[in-house]
Amino acid sequence: MANNTFPLLMMMVIISLAIAFTEAKWAESVEAKKEAAPSETVTNLQFFFHDTVSGKNPSAVRVAQASDTNKSLTLFGALLMVDDPLTETPDPNSKLVGRAQGLYGSAGQKELGLIMALSFAFTDGPYSGSSISIFGKNPALNPVRELPVVGGTGVFRLARGYAIAHTHWFNLSGDAIVGYNVTVIH
Repeated sequence: MANNTFPLLMMMVIISLAIAFTEAKWAESVEAKKEAAPSETVTNLQFFFHDTVSGKNPSAVRVAQASDTNKSLTLFGALLMVDDPLTETPDPNSKLVGRAQGLYGSAGQKELGLIMALSFAFTDGPYSGSSISIFGKNPALNPVRELPVVGGTGVFRLARGYAIAHTHWFNLSGDAIVGYNVTVIH
């Protein structure tokens, strides 16, 4: 009986591994475009960034500010440290796919323009343990923004690409849910 069980167990392990390494709903490899070399992969990621600055358990906190920050309409000089959840849908209770960790600051004196330095660290699916790095200007009041992907770790080592951000929801406290559609060449 033990001899018959071993092949069945091996088959179950192989099927389980195949399922575990399939791509998640929020990520897919796409055909390489002209920007990618033949040996590179182009991956499209779609997820939602939940930035909470209000309440008892904020995911973004102000860690520094200039002496005149509170007099500025754009909060010029404010610097926030973040540990924001990344989810599969805009619903805050949807599947967690990673965390956005890093900082952003208000860098515009006349318009709301954030400078963002974030690592999107993935915790789900085939990209679990890998991250992409975003660094650039985010004109947050524009309905759609483009930010550069400047690097990554794990599967995304030496990554480049771009992230399209669109505000899904925000309130007067400054809390926001932002949809990200990221194209990564790695």
